[in-house]
Amino acid sequence: MNEFTKKLGAALGDTADAALILSEANRFYYTGFAASDGALLVTKTDALFFTDSRYTEAAERKLGGAYVRDSAKLYETLAGIFAEKGIASVAVENDRLTLAEFSLLQKKLPDVRFVSDAALTDLINEQRGVKTEEEVDKILAAQHIAEAAFDHILGFIKPGVTEKELQLELDYYMLRNGAEGLSFETIAVSGKNSSLPHGVPSDKKIEIGDFVTMDYGALKYGYHSDMTRTVAVGRVTDKQKLVYNTVLQAQLASLEKMCEGVSCEAADKAARDVIANAGFGAYFGHGTGHGVGVEIHEYPRVSPKSNATLKAGNVVTAEPGIYLPGKFGVRIEDMALITETGCRNLTACPKELIVL
Repeated sequence: MNEFTKKLGAALGDTADAALILSEANRFYYTGFAASDGALLVTKTDALFFTDSRYTEAAERKLGGAYVRDSAKLYETLAGIFAEKGIASVAVENDRLTLAEFSLLQKKLPDVRFVSDAALTDLINEQRGVKTEEEVDKILAAQHIAEAAFDHILGFIKPGVTEKELQLELDYYMLRNGAEGLSFETIAVSGKNSSLPHGVPSDKKIEIGDFVTMDYGALKYGYHSDMTRTVAVGRVTDKQKLVYNTVLQAQLASLEKMCEGVSCEAADKAARDVIANAGFGAYFGHGTGHGVGVEIHEYPRVSPKSNATLKAGNVVTAEPGIYLPGKFGVRIEDMALITETGCRNLTACPKELIVL
């Protein structure tokens, strides 16, 4: 067992005798081993990883042969282990397990009581939400690649370049310079398309007077980065400056508010109030941020609907935006590590308005 599986086993308490983790993301978090197939069984004193022949040797090298089992007859093997260890109740991931998977578990293992409430999900979210120093270093490694891509792309953006070409250049640069993959499909939109928070890059060509918004990230050591920058091409209007500076002040206000013990709702409100007071409240619809780590969107969410409280070790984004339909939009996004006294900004790229 590694420190993560030990931490989960110790925290099970009265929830259940064991936890069965089937989702790929949670399996990777607790084992550090990436595989498209597998199951992780965590008891209060032990852990076992099940996978098929494609991954068996690699898993044994990574985790140690004593902790790896063949998944060819998963249910029969689990039944034997449950009987041997006296495991009567097993908690499952109620937010990730499909109804078909849950029904199959109940059918194949009728002597076990499966705990399908939110107890295990909440426990995993809390544990994954607080990053270790090693995890922060992995996120920073991914972020450094994304930041180098930003420096590179500033010399690529010019009138006549299409959004798709911009997207591909960012992607190619990150993959060529150490990224294991992309955090998500890169967003690169310009002009009127920048009013679409999750716009899809098109064949539209960048023009003088456009805002260009780029939302992207790199994957490194299994961890994601996430950043957004909006730059201008050629010139900006007074309205564009006002909107940009309002978003920047909103983002700074949110970062200033972020600290251990502060509610995610309050951190969101800090940004939302700045935008509302400037008269643009109707044009900021999404949450201010989200956790980042093994997945691009993790617990906790920084939004008006969140009931979570920030904890030291959380890595969350601060990404308010203003989107004027049919005109333009602005979003600025950094990642922040929550500390006991505030937050540490993990994003080093400049965010004052850049006019290329």
